[in-house]
Amino acid sequence: MPHRTRPEDPARRHLVAQAGSLAAGVAVGGLLPSPAAGAASAPPEVAGRRVLRYAFPAAETSLDPVKLSDLYSRTLTAHIFEALYTYDHLARPARVKPLTAAALPEHTDDYRVWTVQLRPGIFFADDPAFGGRRRELVAADYVYALERFADPALKSPVWSFVDSYGLEGLAAKRQRAIERRQPYDYAAPVAGLRALDRHTLQFRLQAPRPRFIEFLAESDLFGAVAREVVDHYGPAIDAHPVGTGPFKLAQWRRGSLIRLVRNPGYRERRYDAEPAPDDAQGQAILARLRGRLLPLVDEVEVAIVEEAQPRWLAFLNGQHDLIENVPADFVALAMPHGRLAPHLAHQGVQGQRNLRADCTVTVFNMADPVVGGLDTAQVALRRALSLGLDVAREIQLVYRGQAVPAQASVAPHTRAYDPRFRSEMSHHDPARARALLDLHGFVDRDGDGWRERPDGSPLRLEWTTETTQRARQQAELWQRDLTALGVQVQFRFGSFQENLKAARAGRFMVWGVGGLSASPDSQGALQRYDGTQIGGQNLARFDHPEVTALYQRLSGLPDGPQRDAVFREVWRHGAVWMPYRARLHTLVTDLQHRQVTGYRRPLFWQEWWHMVDVAPQA
Repeated sequence: MPHRTRPEDPARRHLVAQAGSLAAGVAVGGLLPSPAAGAASAPPEVAGRRVLRYAFPAAETSLDPVKLSDLYSRTLTAHIFEALYTYDHLARPARVKPLTAAALPEHTDDYRVWTVQLRPGIFFADDPAFGGRRRELVAADYVYALERFADPALKSPVWSFVDSYGLEGLAAKRQRAIERRQPYDYAAPVAGLRALDRHTLQFRLQAPRPRFIEFLAESDLFGAVAREVVDHYGPAIDAHPVGTGPFKLAQWRRGSLIRLVRNPGYRERRYDAEPAPDDAQGQAILARLRGRLLPLVDEVEVAIVEEAQPRWLAFLNGQHDLIENVPADFVALAMPHGRLAPHLAHQGVQGQRNLRADCTVTVFNMADPVVGGLDTAQVALRRALSLGLDVAREIQLVYRGQAVPAQASVAPHTRAYDPRFRSEMSHHDPARARALLDLHGFVDRDGDGWRERPDGSPLRLEWTTETTQRARQQAELWQRDLTALGVQVQFRFGSFQENLKAARAGRFMVWGVGGLSASPDSQGALQRYDGTQIGGQNLARFDHPEVTALYQRLSGLPDGPQRDAVFREVWRHGAVWMPYRARLHTLVTDLQHRQVTGYRRPLFWQEWWHMVDVAPQA
């Protein structure tokens, strides 16, 4: 599944962490205290309403699913659109269950043919595009939504991921539009993506895909889209998301404020889940909320607050009901020694600490003439730079200990992750780094203290990063590490959105970025090594035929030892060629005020706002 790209500011996910070893997450300071009024009084317009208020640390980019790969936009779309399947919100480990589908899919021909029945009587949110009529969800809406990813005019950043599933005829149809320089023909049938009747979908794949159901469970990307809406709004479609989900867009001030309100036409759907019998937190949440009509809140108000201190203060002052991922500078105040601070516990604040299913990496642009390439000297340069980065110091000083070193580009809690696995990805060895540079001709020829490249030209790195305080702290550490190697570096600061756009276009040299797993399958993290996904998830533009073949082989193998061995081979190649330096996985602390009931950090999915309750504002 596609990794969700996000800034390096720790923003990730998964079950809980730490007490010497990593363990499943628990709420600290009481599982589920009784709801009560919040610390701050509500403005008149929300009095008596159940409103969830919190903040994103980075701005959204769009509300059109076909254009997205960033976490924050996809969190918004996951609550507006609905995929065929979803994840049980309380089940650990993750379990897929029907959402708009009537039942789990049928698969035949060795996982090549998948057939799904939709539940009848599901409707899109009312919108002028429907001319005053209620619009039922039909199978053709999923066909259309998926075909939009293939439309070359839309330039979807996750097309290469969709294509990796090999829906019969879809890539060929896209290629015809490109070669003929004609608009994509949505009316032309695709053998691998068909509406057999009004409520029956069939997918035909070129090769076995045992985990295809996880592709069908991503509401943030692959939710149903009505063609009338796209036709009605045209280029403005990203500001008019219309789905079948529990919320609809009420207000959008780009990069500032997003407000979603309850979809009044949402079908009758009630809180239900299946936590494990020994899952105390999950069982307590279920006991409180089972049978309640969804969504539990009337609206969700999301502010964009990029800097850590204002985000923290907004929570403390009661302006926000919840803070996901307490900034590292304040974790010691919130949960000293892993326990909720007494003054917060006294206020009824609840806390959770989790190890997220994420990985933060340094990305080298393999097409760049300075750091890219597969020849021996260039590989030695990237490995030397990686050995020179002191990740343990970064974890201590920047993350305040709220991370663990990464051994490979794989997310914790996914199937192939092995906490016992060790590789040189985690090594910090400046002496070996300097020796590698010397051996391969990266030496100081003119005595100015800085190394030159083997051809005598200056060795100067341009490192892209963000404008946040955390990013500036990281830049100071990296400059120190690289100066110790005799390597000059200049940092280029910009917004995450600007940097992501530049990276997709190959206009960067080095960048640091984090990725979140979107499913229990570890393969999503390895999209970055797939040569067919350059310009999308493969930000390094790494293209090695053997590695691409290994990635594609993973898709058809069932889970088990044989597939695990292929994962390890990809990780070995990653350590050898070093297009990415896997640095760390984050620990994340979430806090919520006493008025919030039922919050639990999702494992891989984004949709949870409808599953929490907030006491009505006074």
